[in-house]
Amino acid sequence: MAHKFEVYKDRKGEFRVRFKYNSEVIFSTEGYASKAGAHRAIESIRKHVGEAPVEDVDATV
Repeated sequence: MAHKFEVYKDRKGEFRVRFKYNSEVIFSTEGYASKAGAHRAIESIRKHVGEAPVEDVDATV
């Protein structure tokens, strides 16, 4: 599989989610107090990402 979500515990003891594509981290989330909170973040991303608008930001235009 070329892409996946990973839930991990950071140095502060918070749970975070990172999204990887071809082993490269594309983004990571804020920290959550519980693993369940991190999993809710994944479900929210899955639910809303298809509806996210695309904004082209180009300083040269």
